[in-house]
Amino acid sequence: MKKKFDVLYSDEAIEFLDDLSEKVREKIIYNIDKASYLTDPELFKKLTDTGIWEFRTKYSRMQYRILGFWDKEDKSNTWVITSHGFVKKTNKVNSKEIRKAEKFKDLYFETKPKK
Repeated sequence: MKKKFDVLYSDEAIEFLDDLSEKVREKIIYNIDKASYLTDPELFKKLTDTGIWEFRTKYSRMQYRILGFWDKEDKSNTWVITSHGFVKKTNKVNSKEIRKAEKFKDLYFETKPKK
C-alpha cells in the first residue's frame, strides 16, 4: 500500500503529544500513520473550506484531535502540517480551535521559502 502523505508536527503539536500518557500518545501516532495510508474519515477528515483537517483518535472515552492542513509541493512531496492538538468534549470542534489552525496555516505559508 502506498503512503498518501507524510506528517510534519509543529512544536505545539509535539508538546501536546508529550503531555499525554504514553499509551494515548502511541494510539494517536498509530492512527495518524494509518490515516496516511487509508482514506478513513473516522481518522482524518476535512473540517472547513479553508483547508483545515483533523486527525481523530478516541481512547478511553476521550476524543483527541490534532488539526492540520495540506502542503502539496509536487506529486512526490505531499505533507500534512499539524498546527496543534486538544482534547474534545463535544462532537463539534470549537471555532476558536479552527481559527488557531488557520492562523498557523497562514503564517506557515507566509514564512515558507519560495522555490
